[in-house]
Amino acid sequence: MAPFLSFLDGRFLAWLPDWLLAILLFAVIVMAGLAVQALVSRFFARRPESWHPFLRHAWTRTRRLVRFIIVVFAVTLVLPLVPLAAAVQDHMHTLFVALFVVQMGWIALVIANIAMDRYVLGLDLNQADNLLARKAVTQMRILRQAVNVLIILLTAGFALMSFSSVRQFGISLFASAGIAGIVAGMAARPLFENLLAGLQLAFTQPLRMGDAVVIAGEWGWVEEIGSVYIVVRLWDWRRLVVPLSYIFNTPFANWTRSSASIIGTVFLYMDYTLPVDKVREKAAEIAKASPLWDGQVVNVQVSDAKDSVIEVRILASAPDSSKAWDLRCEIREKLIAYIRDSFPECLPRTRWQDLSLPAEPPRPG
Repeated sequence: MAPFLSFLDGRFLAWLPDWLLAILLFAVIVMAGLAVQALVSRFFARRPESWHPFLRHAWTRTRRLVRFIIVVFAVTLVLPLVPLAAAVQDHMHTLFVALFVVQMGWIALVIANIAMDRYVLGLDLNQADNLLARKAVTQMRILRQAVNVLIILLTAGFALMSFSSVRQFGISLFASAGIAGIVAGMAARPLFENLLAGLQLAFTQPLRMGDAVVIAGEWGWVEEIGSVYIVVRLWDWRRLVVPLSYIFNTPFANWTRSSASIIGTVFLYMDYTLPVDKVREKAAEIAKASPLWDGQVVNVQVSDAKDSVIEVRILASAPDSSKAWDLRCEIREKLIAYIRDSFPECLPRTRWQDLSLPAEPPRPG
């Protein structure tokens, strides 16, 4: 490339100033690189969505990186054309070392993210039994955040260490790492606590993406898992933001920990005269006729006897928590209607006795 530049400078564009020649050459190289990139993007745009989706995704991920490489490459080629003082050349050399470190860190970041995207791309979260998919997505999402933070910090550190003044500062910082670590640890304890909780969550997984959970008395689904918090989409479309440290310090209910299936409970309070066998038959009939029932569990039991009513508990299973809620409401509504129409005398009643009347004489024998 150097002979070409000297040839170009000496024969064709000798009348141009060196700085203007460098600017023109820089513009030509950048425009040529961006033109090639635009052609590749147009090539992908003309292909159907089903044509190599991962390759298309990888190209989208690398567009900004490619532009950065083109610009750095162009500057590297044209810089020898510009006459610079020795001190300025030293500073430019240091700057290019830092840019090279940034470029390598960016490449490592893109490769790591593309590799994780490739792993997640084949997972289907829309299946009924998506436990393994949700487990993998949760791990990759938390690991992605940790890897990104680590690569960015290392890249920034090595890039800054290219400058002598910053390098001396870094040496001093490492020398006082003990005291600085204690002070920073005390100041940022909640942040580090949540970051460590995020790594612990990635490996132990007490909850995953899409899990149905009850946290702080609120029921919903895990919608987002960040590096220091999770977002739970509640049943009424509100969003509950929970720090990750809360997950490991406070008990919570996970309805889909081992599978999406769940047993719903319905309680009815009726008079002692209720024919439980009839109610049991009707509950089974309602469950079997409902598309919400998964065909596994339906049961009716008298779970308690109070002073004026009995407590009837109906259990019915469903494929997931959302269908379990709808199935519970359906069974409750239809059983109440059935008892009201067929056994109205078995609805809860209040019994009382008028103490002003004479007591009934004891019956003989």
